[in-house]
Amino acid sequence: METMIKDIEVKSVLTKSNLPVSDYSVNPYTGCAHACKYCYASFMKRFSNHPEPWGEFVDVKYWPEIKNPKRYAGKELFIGSVTDPYQPQEETSRRTRALLEQMQGSGCKISIATKSDLVLRDLDLIKSFPDARVSWSINTLDEDFRKEMDEAVSIERRLVAMKTFHDAGVRTTCFISPIFPGITDVPAIIRRAKDQCNLVWLENLNLRGGYKRDILDYIAERHPDLAPLYESIYKNKDRGYWIALDEEMRKFTEKEGLLYLRDDDSIRRPFEEPPIVVNYFFHEEIIPSAKKKK
Repeated sequence: METMIKDIEVKSVLTKSNLPVSDYSVNPYTGCAHACKYCYASFMKRFSNHPEPWGEFVDVKYWPEIKNPKRYAGKELFIGSVTDPYQPQEETSRRTRALLEQMQGSGCKISIATKSDLVLRDLDLIKSFPDARVSWSINTLDEDFRKEMDEAVSIERRLVAMKTFHDAGVRTTCFISPIFPGITDVPAIIRRAKDQCNLVWLENLNLRGGYKRDILDYIAERHPDLAPLYESIYKNKDRGYWIALDEEMRKFTEKEGLLYLRDDDSIRRPFEEPPIVVNYFFHEEIIPSAKKKK
C-alpha cells in the first residue's frame, strides 16, 4: 500500500491536553501508516481534508522553534495521542527526534506511545528526560492476527524494544489494547511482558465511528463463532464480558503476585515491583474520576 506523504506547517506541535495523564498532547504527524483497523484516531481524517482512506496518508508537521522550552518544566507531554510518533516516516523525517532535541534539558516529563522499535534510535535522548516512559501496544502474541490488524512491526520486535528500554532504566508500559473479546489472551501477554515493564494497561475494544462495521464484519467472516458475543457487547451494550474479565484479572494477578488496580492514580506515583496492572475497561467511569483527582 502506497502512503501519501505531505509536509505541512503548523503554529505549534504542543496542544493543551484534556487527558488525565498529561498536560500537553504532542503529535509530530497527522495520520499513521500503521493503518490499524481499530484505530480510534481515524476520526482525525475529517480534519485533514484527505480523500485517502485512513492509514494511507501522513502529514509531516513542521513548527516554529519552541521558544523558552524551560517554561514546560514539570509538565507532562504525551507524544503520540493520535498518531504513532515512530511510524516509518519518522526514519527519514525525524520530526519526533526534532521535538525531543528541542525539549531536551527543559525539565519536562515525556511519555511516548508507539507500536515501533524505531524508538530505539532515540534511547539515549529519551533517557535524558526525567521520569520518561515509553509504552508499546500489544494486543496479541499471534503474529497472523497482528498482520490482519495493523502494518506495524512484529510483536517480537516490540517486546525486544521494550526490554532494551527497561534494561536501560527507562519506565516501560505494556499497553494491552484493544482487547478483542475471545481473541486477545491477556494472561499470556502479561506473562510474556511482566519482567520487562513497570506497568501494564488493559483497555477494552471500543467500537465507534466508521470502523465499527469493519470490525464486526471481520469477526463475522473470520471468527463466526464469536459473532453472537460481539453482537451482545457492541449492539446490546452488555458489559458481562468485561465484568467477567475484570474478575479473571483480579484472580490472575493475585496468583502472579501483581498489583491490580482500577485507578488512574497508579501512573502518578512511583512504580513498584512487581509491575502494576491497571484496568481501563470502563472509560466513562475511570476518566472523569481521574480528571477530578488531577
